[in-house]
Amino acid sequence: MANVITDANFNELVKGDKPVVVDFWAEWCGPCRMISPFVEELAKEYEGKVFIGKMNVDENEEIPAEFGIRNIPSILFFKEGKLVDKVIGAASKDALEEKIKALL
Repeated sequence: MANVITDANFNELVKGDKPVVVDFWAEWCGPCRMISPFVEELAKEYEGKVFIGKMNVDENEEIPAEFGIRNIPSILFFKEGKLVDKVIGAASKDALEEKIKALL
């Protein structure tokens, strides 16, 4: 299962030793629900190599505002604490996996 990321734990996680993928989503978002199974599968497949988590934008406002998240789903990719890539909108599992492989 994808990890829960919040305003409170975001900075600590992103500055860790593993690449981090953050899926910004909300319950009411249809495209978010569409890609959620892909995010969950990738979290299992890359467990121990990449930290993959989800941040609910309705429950967390600080980090989404900091990164200018205006459309969801938005998936941000971090390496060594820096934003290195992003996907805005629904994407295929293959497209997300390509971005994850680029982090490794």
